[in-house]
Amino acid sequence: MLDITKEFKDKVIKALLLQRKNFDGTDEKFAKQWGINKAAFNRLKKGKRDKVIADNKYLNIGRRLNVTLNETKWNMAKTEIFTRVKEDIEFCQNNSKAKILIGDVGLGKSYAAKHLSLKLKNCFYIDCKQAKSKQKFIRLLCKTVGVDDTGKYEDVKENLKYYLKMLPKPMVIIDDSGYLKAPAFEELLELWDATENVCGWYQIGDDSLRQKIDRGIAAKKLGYNAMFSRYSKRYSELAPTDRLEKRAYYEDAMQAILDVNFADKKQHATIIRQCLVTDVSSGLGDLRRLNSLILIKQKNAKK
Repeated sequence: MLDITKEFKDKVIKALLLQRKNFDGTDEKFAKQWGINKAAFNRLKKGKRDKVIADNKYLNIGRRLNVTLNETKWNMAKTEIFTRVKEDIEFCQNNSKAKILIGDVGLGKSYAAKHLSLKLKNCFYIDCKQAKSKQKFIRLLCKTVGVDDTGKYEDVKENLKYYLKMLPKPMVIIDDSGYLKAPAFEELLELWDATENVCGWYQIGDDSLRQKIDRGIAAKKLGYNAMFSRYSKRYSELAPTDRLEKRAYYEDAMQAILDVNFADKKQHATIIRQCLVTDVSSGLGDLRRLNSLILIKQKNAKK
């Protein structure tokens, strides 16, 4: 059985209590977001650790808050990608508007969005790959914002819409929304209409999301054109389409990440070249590959 140390528990609860400052709801609602009850949360706030919540709960919360005891620390780089995602999310939250971001896989869209969801007040992130059906999507969104996700579906959904209207400037990030099945995707229109002018919405995806929406509009599927209208009737896009410009864009992003995560600057150019090589002739290596290369070289340097 995995041994969860007091040091790890302390780090998890410290991160959790810092996260509490970014949520304007009650302790009970906040605790529900993290799968614990109010009484347990109160004990954790008082410094209690053992037998308050299960060890697997510490692991779950720690994973969601990126808590680690490893010596290697990954620093967030202010790449153009991060800046674009940040500007989009802040615009949507501050103005209660909606946008759709389209970008190549492996550019760090999700990483930036997750990071920002933990830094901004009343900002919630949901990964649609984990909840593709209508029921799972709405119930996961409820759990994420702190609303009871059990009970009759329509009641759960109404409670979700009502609660989002109660919070000050809530922001919902829907990552990989292209994975949603049609009935779940169509719920996005209803959610927007129910929270118009009080909640920001931000969809993230790659070209498959663009194609899904474009095909739906072309086929005159109910709700697609209306939903796209709510999301500004345009796509916010990352990276140029020209191959040479795109390569330079990737190189700049990789350099920014290396600058804050790999001290040996003499190796930067070599790492970037290695990272850009891919088995797909029409593609480029991405930031996930860069992350792996950096971790491998850091590990080898310690030997």
